[in-house]
Amino acid sequence: MQLQVARIGKPHGIRGEVTVQVLTDAPEDRFVPGTEFVVEPAASGPLTVSSARWNKDILLLGFEEVVDRNQAETLRGARLFVETEELDEDDDEGWYEHELVGLEARVGSQVVGKVSALNTMPVQDLLVVTTPGGDEILIPFVEQIVPEVNIEEGFILLTPPDGLFDINSDEAAAPEAEGRD
Repeated sequence: MQLQVARIGKPHGIRGEVTVQVLTDAPEDRFVPGTEFVVEPAASGPLTVSSARWNKDILLLGFEEVVDRNQAETLRGARLFVETEELDEDDDEGWYEHELVGLEARVGSQVVGKVSALNTMPVQDLLVVTTPGGDEILIPFVEQIVPEVNIEEGFILLTPPDGLFDINSDEAAAPEAEGRD
C-alpha cells in the first residue's frame, strides 16, 4: 500500500532543493537521506532524498536525481508516497488524506458535499468539502464540528456553526446588493 507523505512545492535556491508540504506526523522518520519515494506523476520519479533541512517552518528536500533549479521546477505539485506494509488499524489518533477524500459530507441525514482534500495546517487541519454546486468549503477538522468519521459507510458527519456553508456562496455577498435597483 502507498501512503502520501508530502506534496512538492516551489524550488528553493539553485542546487535543486524544493519546498514540501509535509503530510505526515513523523517527518524526522520519513525524510532521511537514502529514503526513496514513489512519485505521482510517475514520470517524475522515483526520487531518493539526498538532504533534508528545515528553513523556519518549511521543509526543504534535495534529491539525488535533481541537480539544479530547472529540474526542481518540473517537480512542482508532484506527490511523494512511501510503500507501507499495513496501516495500524488500532490507531485512533487520526486519518490519512486518502481515507477521507471521496467521503460524503452530511449534516444530519442531508448530504451537503464530498470531501475533496485535507489541508494539514500548523494549528489545525481543514477538510475541503466540495458542494454539489461546485463551491469549496473549508471545514475545521475538530471533534466539535466533525463528530463522526465513518470510513466503512463512506461518510463524515458535520455539525457546522450557523453560516459555515454560506460563507463562500454567492448568497453571502448578495445582502449588500439587496435593496438596490
